[in-house]
Amino acid sequence: MVSPARRAAYETVLRVFEQDAYADRAFRTAAAELDQRDRGLAQRLAYGTVQRVRTLDYAIDELGRRPVRKLDPPVRAALRLGAYELGYLETAPHAAVNESVELVRTAGLERAVAFTNAVMRRLSEGIRELLDALPEGALRHSYPDWVEEVWTRDLGKEQSLALMRAQNEPPELVVRVVRGEIDGEPTDIPGAYRVERVDETAVAEGRIWPQSRASQLAGLVVGSAPGERVLDLCAAPGGKATMLAGEVTAVEKHPGRARELEENAARLGAANVSVVCADALKLPPEFRDYDRALVDAPCSGLGVLAARPDLRWRAKPLPDLQRDLLRVAAERVRPGGTIVYSVCTINADENEAVVDASGLELEPLEAEWPRYTHPKRREFLLTLPQRDQTSGFFIARLRRPA
Repeated sequence: MVSPARRAAYETVLRVFEQDAYADRAFRTAAAELDQRDRGLAQRLAYGTVQRVRTLDYAIDELGRRPVRKLDPPVRAALRLGAYELGYLETAPHAAVNESVELVRTAGLERAVAFTNAVMRRLSEGIRELLDALPEGALRHSYPDWVEEVWTRDLGKEQSLALMRAQNEPPELVVRVVRGEIDGEPTDIPGAYRVERVDETAVAEGRIWPQSRASQLAGLVVGSAPGERVLDLCAAPGGKATMLAGEVTAVEKHPGRARELEENAARLGAANVSVVCADALKLPPEFRDYDRALVDAPCSGLGVLAARPDLRWRAKPLPDLQRDLLRVAAERVRPGGTIVYSVCTINADENEAVVDASGLELEPLEAEWPRYTHPKRREFLLTLPQRDQTSGFFIARLRRPA
């Protein structure tokens, strides 16, 4: 029999790589019936396997003597899961071998059982030594080569490796307290508390919101006040929009996400937030003369890879869209109004290059948040997972010339 946790992890891995499903959604479905303990194990297995798949495939190719790409999908998923247990967890080798074999058998591939058993036994004997011998870099830490190249270019080799290591570790659990008190540790970000687990009941009741310190920092940098008009151009799911004071117009292009944004704003008691389902690049002319704007732009997400294990395999930079959104924000605020540009990525092409191209006046942020200053451009903020133990965000505050 296959344990419920391994079954859920296997189904998640299979859907992510064979059906292009998002890991969090696939896992939510696969683990719906699990108790808390099994759910935790299943998530560790599934997310770890997805995260480390490049390195795992290399090990299976080397020790399995058959290319991973040529295997039947159920065999491929079972071997990846078993290889992760053998390479990165303290699972007893016989348990990892037996359960991987049973996953293939229950998939109806009896003809592949002997092969799976043979490969898993070779992995149990050699994977740790093989992994330990890999040189430092993208293959060892399981990233696309282009990500390592970007980080090495922007941060240097040592910090690039530190960043890769940091984003293979579970992220800290932080929530924003909306009302009431919680059992958690206060942090340097006002209202942000570090917790051992997220209280889903408190989330459902709108008392807290899961949100990293870096994400909350971006909302705080906007600095809006009661009586001001604020435009949030890319607002869903609403974590930052519901932090903002003043009269907030929250724009979201996709109808489903706009509905989710409305629900979240209502749950969190953010009556000052009005949701507009529209393309931010094609707003009607009456949306103008705002005091402040927030452009939390779509991006490659290279700062949140620890929380989103499959993102590293689907990420792509979006500088053209980011420049367009920043231009729209500048057109929609009044002369002298401010724009905060934030992206959850660590990539100069999407960060400082986009801001430099805007031609807007900079409002330096170093004095306000010295701990999080950009290591090269101190007028900006750049949270770094390996330095700050939170997600990676670039944040700039700009002003439209009066």
